Amino acid sequence: MQAKGQKFIALFLVFSLLALSGNLFAKERRGAKLIIAKKDAQKVEGELITVKPNSLLLLNTEGKDVSIDVADIKVIRIVKKSKVLQGIGLGLLVGGGTGALMGAGRDYGGALMGGIFLGAIGLLVGGTLGFASGIDNTIQIEGMSELEIKEILKKLRKKARIRDYR
Repeated sequence: MQAKGQKFIALFLVFSLLALSGNLFAKERRGAKLIIAKKDAQKVEGELITVKPNSLLLLNTEGKDVSIDVADIKVIRIVKKSKVLQGIGLGLLVGGGTGALMGAGRDYGGALMGGIFLGAIGLLVGGTLGFASGIDNTIQIEGMSELEIKEILKKLRKKARIRDYR
């Protein structure tokens, strides 16, 4: 009976890892989603295509390219996707699997209780970490020195669809 339960747990873990892995299939690289507040109170929202020496090129929500001069930018907000569900799933999987394996040496009930207990802890930890990793970044450009702005642009370049624009 124990071998059957362990095989079931191992099979469940393998299928769960495959289901939760979002990077199994190749996708076209996307740039970060930005919301830019300009000094003239306009807001521009779109995908970061590339970072030029003195401007950002975005693909706005209407599908048009928009170039924004860095000197006109007040605030840049990098919008992140929520990772709460991914964190919950991964935490539940790791915690439940660990608890089940730890309790599997005793009996089937021990594996079940260990899986439930550590799975609940993993769910809470994973959900919290997923929430924290999905919080948007806000960058106040206005009032920065040229050197600080160049560092910000360097970091933004890593989040662009086309990183090495010259």
